[in-house]
Amino acid sequence: MMGTKGRRRVRRRFLDYPRQGRRRVRRRFLDYPRQGRQGPRRWLPSWRQWLGVLALGILSLAGTFAVVYTKIDIPGENTLAGQEATVYYWADGSPMVSVGAVNRQNVSLDKVADSVENSVIAAENATFYSDSGVSLKGIGRALVSMVSGGDTQGGSTITQQFVKNTYLSQDQTVTRKVREFIISLKVSNQKSKQDILRGYLNTSWFGRDSYGVEAAAHAYYGVDAKRLNPSQSALLAAVLKGSEQYDPGLSKANHQRAEARWKWILDRQVATGKMSEKQRAKYHTFPEPRPLSKPTSQAGQTGYLIDVANKFVKAGTGLTDKDLARGGYRIHTTFDKQRTRRLEKAVSEVRRKNIDPKGRTADTFVEFGAASVRPKDGALVALYGGADATKHFSNNADTTAVPAGSAFKPFVLAAALQDRVYDVDEPEDATAAPGVGPTTGAEELREALVKGQSPPFVQAGQRIGLERLRDLAVDAGLRKESMARLEQTFPLGTSAPSAIRMASAYTTFANGGLHAEPYAVSRMTYDGKKLPGFERPDPEQVLDAEVAQEVSDALEQVGWRTVGLPEGKPALPVAAGRAEPGDRKKSAWFIGSPRAEGRVVGPGSGTDGEKWQWTRPGVAPGAGDGDEPTTAITMFRNKAGAPELLPMQGVGGAKSGLGTTIPPKIWQAYQQPS
Repeated sequence: MMGTKGRRRVRRRFLDYPRQGRRRVRRRFLDYPRQGRQGPRRWLPSWRQWLGVLALGILSLAGTFAVVYTKIDIPGENTLAGQEATVYYWADGSPMVSVGAVNRQNVSLDKVADSVENSVIAAENATFYSDSGVSLKGIGRALVSMVSGGDTQGGSTITQQFVKNTYLSQDQTVTRKVREFIISLKVSNQKSKQDILRGYLNTSWFGRDSYGVEAAAHAYYGVDAKRLNPSQSALLAAVLKGSEQYDPGLSKANHQRAEARWKWILDRQVATGKMSEKQRAKYHTFPEPRPLSKPTSQAGQTGYLIDVANKFVKAGTGLTDKDLARGGYRIHTTFDKQRTRRLEKAVSEVRRKNIDPKGRTADTFVEFGAASVRPKDGALVALYGGADATKHFSNNADTTAVPAGSAFKPFVLAAALQDRVYDVDEPEDATAAPGVGPTTGAEELREALVKGQSPPFVQAGQRIGLERLRDLAVDAGLRKESMARLEQTFPLGTSAPSAIRMASAYTTFANGGLHAEPYAVSRMTYDGKKLPGFERPDPEQVLDAEVAQEVSDALEQVGWRTVGLPEGKPALPVAAGRAEPGDRKKSAWFIGSPRAEGRVVGPGSGTDGEKWQWTRPGVAPGAGDGDEPTTAITMFRNKAGAPELLPMQGVGGAKSGLGTTIPPKIWQAYQQPS
């Protein structure tokens, strides 16, 4: 046996660290990709790494927030662009009217009813007195909406809304939202809740050209803000959500929305302890506000002109009534001063001679609307919206409640010609050569249009298809939302387009089948800078030129049959459409238009492969051609609060043909030089 002598003795350490015989491995500062792991696990961070990244992110955000917080100061209160009036101009560049400055009277909270404070806080920000002035949830929702292109409204506290109204612009951008957040925190730290609420109530938009609760109290109820009762206060809190949607005086749909929100705000005050159930029970009748009114500077037709111009501005730029009320804009309209005054004079004179509400019950509640549109480019050059915009707020030139009657029939004739559906009672003549003119069917439609007969148009609708009729009318210029249900009577004019849109659609017949979208504003500036949104698209060929001429030929006969042949040779023949006595007895229309003459000048893209050149008698081509407007005139009876239009029997006396003779008289008077 071998003894221990000669053996190497190894003393074991109690703690073998660092471990003997092992290679020392230097640990990396960041073990990623992770050592000792294989496959996907090598690339998955450990929980420590996740925690470290989260902590680092929080520290970075906190640092960034601290830097931004120190750099953004509370700016000076903006002066509101509305301190400078908005000016509207006639087409010749002369001023029409100045609107503004901002309608606002600042008041202290002791001059505002407590019910206003309770209603606004319950509706807008129930935690107003306890929150930090910002809503992280609301900010996050708004930022997500902005990035996704959705609605950017909502989610702001009263403090944030006060900051937006007082210190910032109304732009919906991420940068402005960040600034709003920071400034709201600072304002909440530096101002009392009472000061913030006072500022919010004095700077908020309530509609009806009213900034601030004092102006709103007078606009809606004719009282000081101190005298508002809880029911009225709840309605004003409701319109804060957006007067264009919640002012009950604007439409029936608005009234329904306003009443629902008014009830909710009263119930919300009970839920938040601001009102008892017993108090709530007192307010079960909706507090109807005063009728809408216009300032005296918008009397006569001016208020209607501004109304239409603003609609085109909002459609082209995305601006709201609230933005426009701040003022500072320069809006150049297409309205011709002389034509507008001549149209108003024509309506007034014909009304005075033919309508006698004191002597005939049937002449009560009679309304007129009219619009003139230039065929070559769609410019709206004149309109008549009612007797006086300060007394009759609804714009009769832009209403979509009056059935078109026989004035719609030319679109049926146009569809039959365009689609070559020539036969109505008989099969198409199979022996006719391609491209040969209309057969007996088209002639029957044309004759029926001139004589005011309806059955051929009902039959034509069945042959053509009601959807096709609707689509052609919309392509020609009518709005799809004004189209009636596609029933058997649809070709007889059950749809209710506005006078503006009827005039626009009839320009298609006068302009060789070309249609230019109507417009009322040529350009607009703010702070000396031109705003985008008013570029004009090229006119679109929606009917073949020869089809437009065929319809114009038929309408010319209707026109002479209606107004009579003039003495001597006319410089501008008239194409006209009118509602016949049997047209549901709810409206009377007349559309007068310049008639273009066409002739074939070579090959082109028409139905027969021909190119057409268009001129107007007495007007040299290229020398003012197309300046004579198409004018649509409508007459109807409308009693405020009545669910439907009143019947036309007896209007204007026994010889008026249910009033159908009166719109042509207006058109004739309008043609006379002033």
